[in-house]
Amino acid sequence: MEAMDKRRLEELTGVFKALSHPTRLWMVEQLFESEQCVCEFVDVLKLDFSTVSKHLSILKQAHVIEDDKRGKNVYYKLRAQCIPTIISCLENSLGN
Repeated sequence: MEAMDKRRLEELTGVFKALSHPTRLWMVEQLFESEQCVCEFVDVLKLDFSTVSKHLSILKQAHVIEDDKRGKNVYYKLRAQCIPTIISCLENSLGN
């Protein structure tokens, strides 16, 4: 395996790892339609701010989402626009 192939595969693996947690996958699905503030995720999930931030950080490091700081709030939006298509394809394959 060439170095370029290995690096590409490692980056793709990172995306799948980031999406492999139910909470993170749910967060990404919420971002299909519109951006969300961290505070909105905290309110809905009933998790600590630090836990939500950690999940979002993992998704950001995998280049799945990106953030936009506005004053005291941080808003997230989907960066990998292909994710909804991938999820839809997988759901169809599973018969959902």
